Amino acid sequence: MAVSATPTSHGVSYEVTGAVAVIELRGRASGNGLDAHMRNALLKAARRLTTDARREVRAALITARGRNFCVGQDLKEHARLLKDSPGTAFANIPEHFNPLVKELHALPIPLVVAVEGSCVGAGLGLALCADVRVAAESARFGTAFGGIALASDSGVARALARQLGPSRTSGLMLLGDTFSARDAEQWGLVHRVVADGSAAAEGVVLARALASGPTAALRETKALLRSAATTALPAALERESVVQRRLGATDDHREAVTAFLERRGPVFRGR
Repeated sequence: MAVSATPTSHGVSYEVTGAVAVIELRGRASGNGLDAHMRNALLKAARRLTTDARREVRAALITARGRNFCVGQDLKEHARLLKDSPGTAFANIPEHFNPLVKELHALPIPLVVAVEGSCVGAGLGLALCADVRVAAESARFGTAFGGIALASDSGVARALARQLGPSRTSGLMLLGDTFSARDAEQWGLVHRVVADGSAAAEGVVLARALASGPTAALRETKALLRSAATTALPAALERESVVQRRLGATDDHREAVTAFLERRGPVFRGR
């Protein structure tokens, strides 16, 4: 199994093992607060992931080292900027957070996020970029923006409204309510809740399972899901028809049909 690792850069590591890429937050503070260096490193890792997704990488995982996944913006750094350079205090949104969210949302391969501890603010925005989320039993989620007299960034309001509906999202955003991993699972935000300390390991298992799946079909499924909410039924049906014909010409489809008839498990090669 091929392993390609990049040394940890400003609190972010990037490693490819086989067909799975793992981005790990390794901030100096326990909350993995996103200071300028860490935001820049995370954006670079996401861009590298996009490039690698066109080559050997077939699934990805974002996880974090330490007690917490990510508490969002580093508020100590933000406070210094408000005092010394208020005109640049919010440059991080167009320079880092927005490009990061766009990069991860456009990723063609499946993305898993594994959450331990706190996941709030921009950290929640990062988690909401995933296709599949795993959370430890004691994980806590929150928007957190109202607590510092701000509204929302990192795509949090949009993602929550789309996935939870306007009423629940309004309560979470306006009242600042936090919610548990079990809440998130019940609402459909989290795919699986696992024992504390095992979210990353479970994330690796899921990422490997996705990486061994029919890559072209998973890419097309992601594309269909992204457009589902804004596509009229006739257009959606036509697009599905086109996609199925295209996938029907893949080696993976033929292998899956043959394996079914031969009563064995398929071996997908991503072609």
